[in-house]
Amino acid sequence: MWRWLALLLLALAVFLQLRLWLGAGGMREVHALRAQVQAQQQQNERLRKRNALLEAEVADLKSGTHAIEAHARSELGLIKPGETFYQVVPTQPAGAASAGR
Repeated sequence: MWRWLALLLLALAVFLQLRLWLGAGGMREVHALRAQVQAQQQQNERLRKRNALLEAEVADLKSGTHAIEAHARSELGLIKPGETFYQVVPTQPAGAASAGR
């Protein structure tokens, strides 16, 4: 009788260990969830930094004309009165002209 009880307890211990390591909510799943949390925290930190940069840019646009002027010059190609606009066109290498034919 003690032999059967010992076998039963051993089988129960093996079953519980398998559930702990491989079952739903077990150690494997906990490890995967921790990795997901860490990845999400890294993404959140990147987004926080991006948001801080955007907030600084918005504040600069609201408070000063320098940022507005820089955007207008770079994105719209605007120039001030009295300035001369020069457009520099890169020259093509000799082989590039014949490659298109």
